[in-house]
Amino acid sequence: MSSIQLSPRAALMAVITALVAGIMVSLAIRPPGRAPTPAAGTLSDASPTQLISWKMPSAFGTNLPVIGESILYFADSLSKASGGAIRLEPFEPGELVPALSVTDAVKEGKVEAGMTWLGYDQGRIPASPLLASVPFGMEPWEFMAWWYEAGGQQLGSALYERHNTKPLLCGLLGPETAGWFRKPIESTADLDGLKIRFAGLGGQVLQRLGASVTVLPAAEIFQALEKGAIDATEFSQPVVDKMLGFDRVAKYNYFPGWHQPFSAMHLIINMDRWNGLTPQAQSMIEIACTATVARYIANSEAAQGEVVQAFAQAGVTVGTLPRDTLEQLRRAATEVLDAEAAADGDFARILASQREFSQVYGAWKRVGYLPRDF
Repeated sequence: MSSIQLSPRAALMAVITALVAGIMVSLAIRPPGRAPTPAAGTLSDASPTQLISWKMPSAFGTNLPVIGESILYFADSLSKASGGAIRLEPFEPGELVPALSVTDAVKEGKVEAGMTWLGYDQGRIPASPLLASVPFGMEPWEFMAWWYEAGGQQLGSALYERHNTKPLLCGLLGPETAGWFRKPIESTADLDGLKIRFAGLGGQVLQRLGASVTVLPAAEIFQALEKGAIDATEFSQPVVDKMLGFDRVAKYNYFPGWHQPFSAMHLIINMDRWNGLTPQAQSMIEIACTATVARYIANSEAAQGEVVQAFAQAGVTVGTLPRDTLEQLRRAATEVLDAEAAADGDFARILASQREFSQVYGAWKRVGYLPRDF
């Protein structure tokens, strides 16, 4: 078989022609500016492989500032980050399940997930309020440190796994007000016989000092206060309480929020549903919750000052509880916490973990920040 001899010039032209042809074929397959399709095993395989569409009832109305807005932010950011593959649709309190029964509905599989404040589970899960708010307890960033870095998340998961649910920290607020009152609080004696809406461990503390405590969902508080069924209430932070109209019927707003120095919101997921998710889908939900925690502790802090400043024009007296009253409340809180720990092993374990962390953290907290009266 004879061979064809090419001159150097002809060989060079053949190479150039082949190169140009290769480029044209490549452009025909992948137009300029578009990335090549990743091969199997590359980053694209980390996207969720499931299409998830869940109902997510909430204990709080999505029309409420901060606590309601955070639920919408979480659902929207999760949907966008997953390219629409993971959709958790928020439902208003009472629309699918009662506001105070979200965890039960998730546990029983009536809904796949829900957003709630775990303190509402106290009657069924005695240790749950420790994951929601603790009287004279941690400040928000301290609770975050305990939850994410000091075993809090593991303790919370172990507690709720026995109730067929997975809790994810999915929102965090700073301190609430100490409450809205029709009459001034000048001493601890003014709490004796007071009819007040209160929730969680703080309600037990007030009962020790003689108050008559009831728990009401947000939608029922204003009417109860307006009609005199209760003399006072706490619910949330000033920006939320103002929207609910408390400043129109109770003109004394007291601070500090001794009963809830932090308020944590959790996404509760049915355990079977959680275990049925891919690791990628689980991670995306966890990441969206963590982003919501960061975004809405900022939102919470930014929103309060302007509201408090405007209360004077609305005829609201903003006051601080007497020092002696705060000290008596703290003593009663210690008694309540110790009694609950003696009655329930889960409560004892979680409380011991929180107290141990706060003792160590306190070495930093006392020296690391400027005094508040500086």
